[in-house]
Amino acid sequence: MESKAILRYARLTPRKARRVVDLIRGRKAGEALISLRFMPYRGAKYVEKVLRSAMANAEQKNADPEAMKVARAFVDDGPSMKRMMPRSMGRANIIKKRTSHITIMLSDE
Repeated sequence: MESKAILRYARLTPRKARRVVDLIRGRKAGEALISLRFMPYRGAKYVEKVLRSAMANAEQKNADPEAMKVARAFVDDGPSMKRMMPRSMGRANIIKKRTSHITIMLSDE
């Protein structure tokens, strides 16, 4: 049985989110939750939120979420918010505030 959760438009760059997701891929959900709790990265908070949601979805399907494994976990690019930053001599630079879509799938196999 599989359960899935997606967090869309997270205000976190995909590169920073992937660093966290790579550390929990393939682990049991209970272990991954504990390790996310003590990670120093800001992205761990977002990934923990998605993992908890996937575990709650598994519980709704009458499965044991603690014993399930993180089968697939990936981060896709979301839309970038473009902002202007004034520079010298009347010029402007574009600042891209990136967003990401975080997906976690749990499986009991």
